[in-house]
Amino acid sequence: MNVLLPRTRDVDLTFAAPPSKSYTHRALIIAALARGESRIVRPLKARDTLITCRALRSLGANIREYGDDLLVLGNSGTLSCKPGLTLDMENSGTSLRLLTAVTLLCQEAVVITGSQRMQERPVGSLVTALNQVGGRIRYKGQPGFPPLSVTGMLEGGSVSIPGDVSSQFISSLLIAGPYALSDMEITVTGTVASRSYLDLTCNCMEAFGVIPKREGYHTFAIKAGERYTAEDYTIEGDYSSASYFFAIAAVCGGKVRVTDLNPVSVQGDRSFLDALVKMGCTVYRDRSAIIVESTGELKGISIDMSSSPDTVQTLCMLAARAVSPSVITGISHLKYKESDRLQSTADIINNLGGSVAVTEDSVTVSPSPLHAGVVDPLDDHRTAMSAAILGLGMGGIEIRNAECVDKSFPGFWDELKKAGLW
Repeated sequence: MNVLLPRTRDVDLTFAAPPSKSYTHRALIIAALARGESRIVRPLKARDTLITCRALRSLGANIREYGDDLLVLGNSGTLSCKPGLTLDMENSGTSLRLLTAVTLLCQEAVVITGSQRMQERPVGSLVTALNQVGGRIRYKGQPGFPPLSVTGMLEGGSVSIPGDVSSQFISSLLIAGPYALSDMEITVTGTVASRSYLDLTCNCMEAFGVIPKREGYHTFAIKAGERYTAEDYTIEGDYSSASYFFAIAAVCGGKVRVTDLNPVSVQGDRSFLDALVKMGCTVYRDRSAIIVESTGELKGISIDMSSSPDTVQTLCMLAARAVSPSVITGISHLKYKESDRLQSTADIINNLGGSVAVTEDSVTVSPSPLHAGVVDPLDDHRTAMSAAILGLGMGGIEIRNAECVDKSFPGFWDELKKAGLW
């Protein structure tokens, strides 16, 4: 499917935020490890989360639909893994990373694989850490990358892991940690990428009855023998997905209201609203929504987005329409996503006449006249949705293979169509 977006001005729109993808992944996995039956209320049903469901079922979890909700009958940490089991995570990095530690609870060897792009995304830090605590994980292809052959057991003990590639490596250890044979202490070294997602992981663990002892983002301790207990758990709205709606107001001018968001959420992408304020937008709340208003004229900013990775591309698209340069830092880990998001974003804007320079850890966007053109998102959902924002701001941008948004936000184009935006 190709989508051609027209230039839009002076909007007055209301959207509902879809459920959080990050919380849905974690709640499903934790519920599958818990004792008893959990009800996951308002889960996100997208390609990535369905991959997690499929993998959990292969590991012995009973997951069934109950209206719009999901019922998960946990296995108390005892997995049922058939001999020769292969888990194909396709292009869901979250599924692969969070579940790799969990598969150490299997009694049989498990092969974890994924798409060609997944096999280019590094997991070496996670594998090294898991092999420190009882794993015997081997690479079946290029060292440091999937596919993986997972054997051994989660013995526990002390483990050190660098934090600069992905916080999901640490989250994987945390989620499986209560089922280790002995206490586990995790030490995170160096800069922690996307550290707000560790808050999100601990928040979800606590909801199911396990509270990690932590010192900031660098030391986490989990007692052996602690167990998750079943809960009715409601998935809160997704700030990453809501950011596209807020950005419509920013680039087009006018007002956008977004409902179904937790105003005190630990989601890191909530800080995207702070970036919009710095660019000249007005942000406020009423009883049921967060509202962004803008004249459509944006100022360039300098900002560290290390805790808000999923909104960086959208911010770059807004910066391309600003009246002064923007410098976005703390984003080196974005090259390990579904695509190299630093380079692909720069290529899109530059191919449309813009001026973007990329370094190892930053992007500088300078104002330059843009022209219409075609965008290939390289099968990256966030690239497609962020390009849609630029398209609405200037018009004449066609997005190819637009259905790739199904990975995290299957209803994205439907929402824009209902709002009369294309």
